[in-house]
Amino acid sequence: MPDFPFGMRVREVCRDKRRWMPLLLMADEQESMVERYLDRGDVFVLEDGGLEAVAVAVVTMEEGGVCELKNLAVAPRVRRRGLGRALVEWLCARYAGCCSRMLVGTGDVPGTTGFYEACGFTYSHRVEGFFTKNYDHAIVEEGRLLDDMVCYCRDLRG
Repeated sequence: MPDFPFGMRVREVCRDKRRWMPLLLMADEQESMVERYLDRGDVFVLEDGGLEAVAVAVVTMEEGGVCELKNLAVAPRVRRRGLGRALVEWLCARYAGCCSRMLVGTGDVPGTTGFYEACGFTYSHRVEGFFTKNYDHAIVEEGRLLDDMVCYCRDLRG
């Protein structure tokens, strides 16, 4: 498993998952959408040395030996320090023993798609109209109104 800097550690959250909702909403801004996967997902919190959450992730088990990264958020004060990427690597190592692939769906904006590509994910498919059909308000990222969700996949077998 990858190491984290400065005494940070990952902790799996089994109870009171909604405690992390403010951080989860940074990655998926509609609470009702987070609620769709939160209870069936594994929640992981990256804590700094002072046991404060600096990042959170939710992974669900899907059919056919596939897991899906449903949410990944890093607190604004520690962004752009490699913590998101390190957490993705940790998650991939954690699920490699039980899953063959990890999926992730995201908005079609260069910052986010570039992040997942840099983490070893490759483009899989597009879900047309996902954001306009599933959210009760317009979602704008990097100045772009989101419509389609783009899905990426990473092989965990090797």
